[in-house]
Amino acid sequence: ALLDDLNKSLDKLRQKERKKLRVAVFMGGFSSERHISVESGRNIYEKLASSTKYEPIPIFISGSENEHYLHEIPVNLLLKDNADDIKNKLNNRKTHEIIELVKEKAQGITQSFAYKGQIFFAEELSYDKLSERVDAVFIALHGRPGEDGTIQQSLEARNIPYNGSGVNSSKITINKHFTNQALKEKGLKVFHQYLPQKKSWLSDESKVIAQIEREFDYPFIAKPVDDGCSSAVKVINNQLELKAFASLIFRDITALPDDAANLLNIDPKEEVPQKTQFLVEEMVVQGDSLKLIEITGGLITKGGGETLEYEIFEPSEAVASKGILSLEEKFLAGEGQNITPARFNINNSSKNRSISEQVRKDLERVAKILNIEGYARIDAFVKIYPNKIETLIIEVNSLPGMTPATCIFHQAAINGYKPYDFIDAILSYGIERVKQKSHV
Repeated sequence: ALLDDLNKSLDKLRQKERKKLRVAVFMGGFSSERHISVESGRNIYEKLASSTKYEPIPIFISGSENEHYLHEIPVNLLLKDNADDIKNKLNNRKTHEIIELVKEKAQGITQSFAYKGQIFFAEELSYDKLSERVDAVFIALHGRPGEDGTIQQSLEARNIPYNGSGVNSSKITINKHFTNQALKEKGLKVFHQYLPQKKSWLSDESKVIAQIEREFDYPFIAKPVDDGCSSAVKVINNQLELKAFASLIFRDITALPDDAANLLNIDPKEEVPQKTQFLVEEMVVQGDSLKLIEITGGLITKGGGETLEYEIFEPSEAVASKGILSLEEKFLAGEGQNITPARFNINNSSKNRSISEQVRKDLERVAKILNIEGYARIDAFVKIYPNKIETLIIEVNSLPGMTPATCIFHQAAINGYKPYDFIDAILSYGIERVKQKSHV
């Protein structure tokens, strides 16, 4: 009788499980932010797994910019390994003989009571197979191929709902120069930028350097134009450092040139992507403003189409230990300092509110110009003058970090969202977007 009751209870649980929405959580990838992506994906997975609404499925992305692959991974890989460890274990099919013996002896129990969807090794999936397995996708990737529209295009072709902005918006916001130009065309004040090309640099290095030095005073900022936030962002103080940065970005081999890496104080753990161009950007200075502050502001969208509404969160103040925020400082607990809400004016709460309202209006305008959907995080500098403020956009993160420590959860909390509620709202928007398109 006890066994019958247990079986009936398990049947009821399985029926409830079948009613849950199955969500593939994409993580990993091949960008310099792949480790943060796994942390984000792990957090999303854990929040969804504890809900009564969703059944998450961990999907690891491997490959390169030319071609990427989907792998459903076992939960034990998800919970204990970093991105590179997971990648190295994708083709592992070996288990200890003792484990095999235990599995064999326990078959009578596991066949009746174990979770039927459990896998023990990574399994490669096609997008077509994925469409049969899941109801939606949460893309927890940072950088390519998650933030550039590549994955979104594959999902849209199969009518699979996903979080975040659409293909066209993602293609713009992944590129800091495209973003800058789109905002400039709409009359926003932006940073002056220039794009040195590898072909031109190798052909006539001195000519390119002369062009840069005509347009920019030292120090200025150099960074990849289409990589993740804070990836290989450097302050360039002189011509030697400019040459060193170019040699890093334009190198033909994976290994970093030691002289250039040492000159620019590249951390041993830091990754510098290989690119055919990079971005030179004027360095922000306080000038005659009363205060210069770096902020990051999250948002979430509601409705859709003509009824699309933006909920702009209170921005956080980004405090860097070394001048430029590192990935770890932005997303990992104990590694950096983000103060939420930002301290625009610590002496006058009324002025602080007024400045915050203006900054949020500026961020909303940016979001509308770039057709951002779902959620996002916008990084900017704010210059505060006696009678005005200027919001200068650094970049847009269309799939912001979702680690437990990231400040977007703190911002959402001010507006009443618990972490799960925030994630649920993001997913619900993506699912509803597909429904609305199918009715058009």
